[in-house]
Amino acid sequence: MARNSNLGAAKNAKNDEFYTQYADIQKEVNAYLEYNPDVFRGKTILLPCDDPEWSNFTKFFAQNFEEFGLKKLISTSFAPESKTIKSWQPTLFETENPNYDKDKSKTNGKIFILEKDVNNNGIIDYDDLEWNYLEGNGDFRSNEVKKLRDEADIIITNPPFSLFIDFMDWVQDSQKKFIILGRMSAIHYSKIFTRIKTNDIWVGYGFNISLVFKTPYENNLEANRKFVESQGYNPDENYVKTPAIAWFTNIEHGRRHQPLQLMTLSDNLKYSKHEEIKKYGYIKYDNFEALDVPYTDAIPSDYDGIMGVPDSFLGKYCPEQFELIGIGSGELAKSLGVTKNYRGRTDIQYTIDGTPKCPYSRILIRKKQN
Repeated sequence: MARNSNLGAAKNAKNDEFYTQYADIQKEVNAYLEYNPDVFRGKTILLPCDDPEWSNFTKFFAQNFEEFGLKKLISTSFAPESKTIKSWQPTLFETENPNYDKDKSKTNGKIFILEKDVNNNGIIDYDDLEWNYLEGNGDFRSNEVKKLRDEADIIITNPPFSLFIDFMDWVQDSQKKFIILGRMSAIHYSKIFTRIKTNDIWVGYGFNISLVFKTPYENNLEANRKFVESQGYNPDENYVKTPAIAWFTNIEHGRRHQPLQLMTLSDNLKYSKHEEIKKYGYIKYDNFEALDVPYTDAIPSDYDGIMGVPDSFLGKYCPEQFELIGIGSGELAKSLGVTKNYRGRTDIQYTIDGTPKCPYSRILIRKKQN
């Protein structure tokens, strides 16, 4: 009980320390490199909300500094005493360095910079990182870190999930390129969806994925242990499964321009692999003029009206093929004219076998006209 209570306490305290694994960073970054091998060449990359002593973002980009052709790598970390969970001890990396300061170690963030061959071994890599304490605690909203943001060309990180909207505002205020990890549910925030709709943000290569994160707390639930082990990690070392994770970016990758191969409405009714489609067909909503499409691969290629599709559609969304209209719930739905449903909420509903129902979550789209 004590072990799982740590997880509950962490959730209640809005613990945001989810350390991304090296392989997951590599998989995402490779998608951009495959589309444009020079995407990082000559660039200064900022990794805020990062700590090379625990995180893998700095390790990954430092190890690939020369291969990617980087100009400069900057990462910043948050002061231990400013974190929600304070069970922390300085590492040997810090304590054995001449810069170590016992007091600042607790109250100040750190800055790590890589831009030259410090140890003169002919290679610029992780061993050439130089660090010092920041003047403040390392909060990304501080003027100190804002200056680093303004210096950078690209911002890449896994920010605190509880501050995701604030962080995205902070990034977009700078008009920089970015690759940011967050929860898939962020698409339902008005600010985020509006930016996706206007093509200022799009989802990355990885969308609606389950990832394993290293955390400072334990999760001993059997389902978590099995998944963590299946991914090659030791569940006794504070690794946790987190579902419905997504990368958000404004850097091009190949997947987002691949149109879906779809059948016509009549062919779906005849040949769809989904029994629900064969049995009920395509149902119209009761409180909004649109067709419900419960599966992305069941989108009819010849329907010109508005359709409600699952959130997972965004992972296969091609902006040349479809137009994003809105979200089928909440304030975004209300702004489109969705009226209150049988629950008294502004969420789309349909009636099936005489019973009103609300689909789990829908994005409203329309096929683009040629």
